[in-house]
Formats: sequence, C-alpha cells, structure tokens
Amino acid sequence: MSRTIPEQLTELKNFFEQKAEKLFPSVVPEAPVLGDAMAYSYHAGGKRIRPILSIAAAKALGKDPETIIPAALAIEMVHTYSLIHDDLPAMDNDDLRRGKPTSHIKYGEALAILAGDGLLTEAFRVAAEETGRGGISPGGQLHFIKKLSESAGIRGMVAGQVMDMEHPESKDADFLKQLHLRKTGAMIQLSCLVPAILWETPEKLYRALEDYGEKIGLLFQVTDDILDETATLAELGKTPGKDREQHKLTYLSVYGLNGARKLADSLLKDALMVLTNLPNPELLAGIARFIRERNH
Repeated sequence: MSRTIPEQLTELKNFFEQKAEKLFPSVVPEAPVLGDAMAYSYHAGGKRIRPILSIAAAKALGKDPETIIPAALAIEMVHTYSLIHDDLPAMDNDDLRRGKPTSHIKYGEALAILAGDGLLTEAFRVAAEETGRGGISPGGQLHFIKKLSESAGIRGMVAGQVMDMEHPESKDADFLKQLHLRKTGAMIQLSCLVPAILWETPEKLYRALEDYGEKIGLLFQVTDDILDETATLAELGKTPGKDREQHKLTYLSVYGLNGARKLADSLLKDALMVLTNLPNPELLAGIARFIRERNH
C-alpha cells in the first residue's frame, strides 16, 4: 500500500530530526540559559517544511538525503531565529507561537533577541561542517553558505521583513509579491536548491528547482494569509486575524478571499509544471499539493 503524503512528510521530518540532533547544540556551556532559550524555540514543534523540502529535492535528483542534513539544519536554525525576532513587541508582538508562549514571553525580550542571534550565527558554523561528505565539493559548500547569507539577509528575508513593516496604503500586488519573495520565499527557495547547490548540478536541474521553490514559496505565503483569516487558534497555534487587525498588506487585502484561493491554485499548477524537468519529481509534487491544502 502506498503511503500518503502526510505519512511521508512525517517520515522525512523524523529522519531530519534524528540526523540533525547530532549537530544541534544541546547545551551552551558558556551560557546555559541561552542554550535553553535556543532549544525552546527550535524544538517548539514546527512542521520542518524547509528541511523536508531539502531532503525531497535531494531525492528528486537521486542524491543521498543524509548528506544535506547540515545545510538543512542551518536553514531551519535561521528560520527559527527569524520567528523569535518576528514575534517581538517591536515587530509583530505575538504572545503565542506553535501553541506555546513566544520566546520573549517565556525568557524576556533581551534573552529572546540573544537566542535569535545565537541561532543565526550557529547556523553558519553548522553549514561549514564536514566538507567533502558524499561527493560535495568545497566549492559547492561555499556556494551554499553564500546563498544562505543572501537568502537570509539584506537581499532576502531581512529585506522582506523591512518591507512588511512599511505597511503601504496602496494595495500594490507587485509590492506584495516582492515582499514575500524575500520575506518567506527566499528561504523556502533556498531549501529546494540545497542539493543543486551542494552538488553543483547542471543548469537545467538547478533552474527547475529554483522555479519550483519560487512558486511554492509564494504559495506557502498565500496559504498562510488565507489561514490567518479562516483558521482557528487551535489549528494555527498562534493568534488568528492579526494581519487584518494590524492592517497589513496581505493577499486577502489585495485579492480578497476567493481571489487569493484562485492565486494559490495557479501557483500550485505552475509549480507542478516545472517539476517535469526533474528525474524523480513525485515527492516534491505531493508536497506542493500538501502546502496548498494544509489547514495550519
């Protein structure tokens, strides 16, 4: 009997957690409370969609998934840091994340900021681990570290966060797209590109994963905006309706609920189309459908 996509995602998540546990810092001897705060947010029960995408992309290219675990962990650590900072009173001011008190509620603002800083900087140490694993060249690993800094920093996620804080009054669809290509999409796209970067694969395969990553990065955000308006607190694990209350520019504010759903369907169709250029695209296709249909 074939396994469902949720079952496969659970298997991939468990595979990642088991392998990454050996690399994630279990303690910080110099500052134990900092280690506690870092681990609190990292182990708070996320979907791990980014490392799952990296593993699935490796499978799509016929590569050994275990060899990309350091890179996938680095991405997840950067993602976790961004959530800690995003929840701060100076940003989104959220009390709940994944159904639990946010870092600054549990540890205070100062330690929450430092926990985010610790995760960000430790991510680059992890990304530099074990050069030469599974045929990965030093050049491929250096390229990944460069792309990680670009995707997470002033050319990607951080720039997107600044754009998100601007709250433009006009309902500008192009501004919204550029915002989320950076804030959410850049790190999701990088997750899909991990094996192509590390193994320096041919241009055609790289571009297929790049295009797929862009489409599902946007799809993930469109779905997030829909769920913020339609899901419950129990389903989301965080306060629903906050985007509307804060008058944020979202896909619902620009397109309306029905328009946002149509856009999500279009992005899914485009993502599935580019996968035809990959040797083993089935798992990535299933993940794209899962992102469109998710309820949390």
